[in-house]
Amino acid sequence: MPKITYLASDRTETTLDLPVGTTLMRGAVTNDVDGIVGQCGGAAQCATCHVYVDLEGLDKLEPMDEEEDGMLDFTACPRADNSRLGCQVKVTDALDGLVVHIPERQD
Repeated sequence: MPKITYLASDRTETTLDLPVGTTLMRGAVTNDVDGIVGQCGGAAQCATCHVYVDLEGLDKLEPMDEEEDGMLDFTACPRADNSRLGCQVKVTDALDGLVVHIPERQD
């Protein structure tokens, strides 16, 4: 299983082995990672699973669709070039070692 590291704004690091096919949001919520809310359950409707992907891993992700792109304009913390919704990023073997930074807040 690919290892994904979640890095909180306070520098707390959580590394998880996640099954291929799950999403970054579902992996975080299932494993009680603080800072990922996933209020809408993964429907790309709330932006409470906003993450900043390490630049080294950004090119390993599938491109975002229009819905995700639009929802990223409503994140609590500023959108950046490496912003993604965790509910829209499916874990693949290629993501092994990926590091995602959790914003200070999601509300």
